[in-house]
Amino acid sequence: MAIDLNALSPKELDALINAARQRKTVLKKRKPIAAIRKRIVDFAAAEGYSIEELFGGAATGGARRGAKKAPAKRAPAQAGRKLGKVPPKYRNPGNPEETWTGRGKQPRWMAALVKKGKKPEDFLIK
Repeated sequence: MAIDLNALSPKELDALINAARQRKTVLKKRKPIAAIRKRIVDFAAAEGYSIEELFGGAATGGARRGAKKAPAKRAPAQAGRKLGKVPPKYRNPGNPEETWTGRGKQPRWMAALVKKGKKPEDFLIK
């Protein structure tokens, strides 16, 4: 909530300051959340219930009314869009088993050879 203080008149600024002071006073009078939570848990236990039974969540989970659940984590295979397997585009002349598709970060073998003056086109698989 951003308020443009430069756009407010002196009368509006005074009203805003008074409203902020009143809100601060109300917040100071409230008991700490931990104390209230403990009283609720103790009361439920005295009646033979757990917080999980009553509300369906963790007793100390900090779940707030209106809070959204975190999205379920996906399996690694489903984490991003599926691109499929791509054939290699580049091959290390010193070790033919080392290849690169051209996607992602350049492999170390290629970066080292490019740094020595070679061009990526020199490693293309024909």
